[in-house]
Amino acid sequence: MNELLVRDDTKIEDMIFEIRGKQVMLVSSVAKLYKTETRIVNQTIKRNIIRFPEEFCFQLNIDELKYLKSQFVISSLRNEVAHGGVRYLPYVLTEQGIMMLSGLLKNDIAAKINVQIIDAFVAMRKYISNDLIEQKNSII
Repeated sequence: MNELLVRDDTKIEDMIFEIRGKQVMLVSSVAKLYKTETRIVNQTIKRNIIRFPEEFCFQLNIDELKYLKSQFVISSLRNEVAHGGVRYLPYVLTEQGIMMLSGLLKNDIAAKINVQIIDAFVAMRKYISNDLIEQKNSII
């Protein structure tokens, strides 16, 4: 697979997390990949909210945000956390939400990057699936 490095050594796969049993990416991470501002992505979601049901996009609760910060020490969360506390709870997008978003953003980069993001979600699913099969086989 063609790996896209976002920063020095960050791969798209490293930006995907499991929350509420779903693989998701923070809106801020998606915005960085699409080379746009987080607020632009948030505005696009809010203006087209009917296109983003809960299975496509949802806002993290405070416990989920704390979990991400404590488990992964996500540096990209610094945009969502300021002035000693949370200014707002960030949104996350599922694979379907990212596909919907790429069709709404008027950004040539979004169309190109979208393919790589979807490939990363597929790779993560394969990895998780293979890991579960290996665990099952080791039990038998």
